[in-house]
Amino acid sequence: MSKRVLILHGLSGSSYPHWQNHLAQDLIKENYIVSFPCLPNKNNPDLNEWLDFVRKELEHFKPHIVVCHSLANILWFHLCQNFDISLEKLMLVAPIRDEKLKEAPSFFPYPIPKDLKSEDIIMAASTNDPYLSIEEAIALQSKLNIGMKIMENAGHINTSAGFGKLDCALDWIKAGNEAYTSSNQV
Repeated sequence: MSKRVLILHGLSGSSYPHWQNHLAQDLIKENYIVSFPCLPNKNNPDLNEWLDFVRKELEHFKPHIVVCHSLANILWFHLCQNFDISLEKLMLVAPIRDEKLKEAPSFFPYPIPKDLKSEDIIMAASTNDPYLSIEEAIALQSKLNIGMKIMENAGHINTSAGFGKLDCALDWIKAGNEAYTSSNQV
């Protein structure tokens, strides 16, 4: 049976050549079933609107794996508070600090969930992300009690930081997180 992967973008979306777009294409080539929806009002999102949209997508699509980038991580934290789902894998890439964004004030403050609703979880963070310092990322990782991949000078791990492809994301989804948690956990 093919695994179903739900990819959730952050503020303003993740259109080509963003790594999430490449990941969706690469997963399809590997016979995964992929849902990569454009969330409503992506440039000025409302938390309740995104929560409603993603709950419906989760109920309909029933993913095994979820991949979040940036603001989608915060969306996932809110979703975990009152939604019953169980994933095989969850990837949190470039979360942002708990500080209001003028484009998305309804997302803040955000909760730190005790249960991220997944068996395997990895967080990827950069040493120079303008939205979350490496010290803040380590503190968040510690609170969430999950593994972490630290990327050197990767900015916000998006197109403007030079990422078109993020092969480690595809590798982790395909192979599991054993290779990363042993060598890259902080």
